[in-house]
Amino acid sequence: MVTRVSAKKVARSAAKTVQKNVTDAVAGTLGLHGERMTKVDTAWLRMDSESNLMMIVGVWVIKPGISYDDLAQRIEDRLLKYPRFMQRAVEDAAGATWVHDQAFDMREHLVIEKLPRRPAGQAQSALQDRLAALTMEPLDRSRPLWQFHLIERYQGGSAVLVRIHHCIADGIALISVTQSLVDGGAAPPELEHHHDHPQHHGLEAAEDWIADALLKPLTNMTVKALGAAGEGAARSLDLLMDPHKGMEKGVSGSVDLAKLAFHAISDLAALALMADDSPTRLKGIPGRSKRVAWCKPLPLVEVKAVGKALNCSINDVLLSCVAGAIGEYLKSHGESTEGKEIRAMVPVNLRPLDKAYQLGNQFGLAPLVLPVGIDNPIERVYEVRRRMQGLKGSMQPLLAFGLLAVAGLLVKPLQDAMLGLFSKKTTAVMTNVPGPREKLRICGSVIEESLFWVPQSGTVGLGVSILSYAGGVQFGVVSDSTLCPDPQNIIDRFEPEFAKLSMVTLMLPWGEE
Repeated sequence: MVTRVSAKKVARSAAKTVQKNVTDAVAGTLGLHGERMTKVDTAWLRMDSESNLMMIVGVWVIKPGISYDDLAQRIEDRLLKYPRFMQRAVEDAAGATWVHDQAFDMREHLVIEKLPRRPAGQAQSALQDRLAALTMEPLDRSRPLWQFHLIERYQGGSAVLVRIHHCIADGIALISVTQSLVDGGAAPPELEHHHDHPQHHGLEAAEDWIADALLKPLTNMTVKALGAAGEGAARSLDLLMDPHKGMEKGVSGSVDLAKLAFHAISDLAALALMADDSPTRLKGIPGRSKRVAWCKPLPLVEVKAVGKALNCSINDVLLSCVAGAIGEYLKSHGESTEGKEIRAMVPVNLRPLDKAYQLGNQFGLAPLVLPVGIDNPIERVYEVRRRMQGLKGSMQPLLAFGLLAVAGLLVKPLQDAMLGLFSKKTTAVMTNVPGPREKLRICGSVIEESLFWVPQSGTVGLGVSILSYAGGVQFGVVSDSTLCPDPQNIIDRFEPEFAKLSMVTLMLPWGEE
């Protein structure tokens, strides 16, 4: 028995040594010294295509204006404390490595933009056009994969356009990191200088700060809202992020890994067998340009009032309005929406509660079917509520993460084929993020508006963003110009759909049997 255990230990040690030697050999051949990229992050790095670049993009409208020097200093003091923003992503045959950029130059990552002159009242349109162009402008792979664009003169203030590659982190983590830039935001700790592995220790310090100050509260809220089993998610994510750690746990780890593999296979089968979306003009082969549009904020208090009256959540109300706006848009182009529904993939945070939170991608995709063919706003909001409740406790978000981890192990053609399942079964990627209740400040000025979008993959041509901020709710759309050349036409229908739902709610026979 002792001999058998020893043999297992030797085998495990030999396996680790072989893997380390392979990794070191690849890195040594390329002259690289850095941290290996996780398989999930590698999948995102390789998902860039001519129609969809894997960047999270966002915009801040700031008043009064801020200067280049002030913003550069804030970025240096806060953002560059995270080693990931000083590292390049270098691909090789076995994956990719994060390598410190010895030639880092702030001027390449914070650039000044000037919008073309437009007639009075069209400044927002010019800003939207510039952001749309930037969504299709690849980041320089020879540098760290992020860039800020400062427009110093915009409607009496400034605007900041943000582009960060998805391989650095997912939306939840990046929102938290960018929030550290605001006035009053807790600065990351000073990096400790160790002679053995300085980058590793610095990374741990910054990520521990993310864990305690920012992501843990968000994760608590997310898991509570979904009714998910945090402990089970934690175990599965440990296995996905570090399979060796899981195998070291012996039989119980092997059982967990086997269960995860079984569920991943089941989920892949479920995705393959999932009914295709209803055919609409929003599905097809995308082109190589984008359009961006967003609306003025709706009062959040009014959305809450309607939700309370109908015994629905704020999300139910907002998603119902999105479905109504898209349905009306399709009808305006001569399409019948009777009986039609479209699927939107909704990112769900999967960071476990009991581990250090890190940059990188730890989220899943929950498929939400929007009933665009239901005209009655009350009937539609209750149908959305029913479907949202069906997602609570679902394993699909976690397993979608597992598929991405598997995809990162494959050669790119196979990865594209696997990830193509998502785009075949979905019309849109949608984010719905609760922001701060009060307006934030940066460099002494007020952030009046804050919006962001996550990327679409494969042939998905529509991205929808719902963000609550400072007592308002904003609705934004980024679309492929071939499939949806006029997203403002969708945006303009969002507020009327909410007004219609509000009016019908007030007309209901309250107090009657």
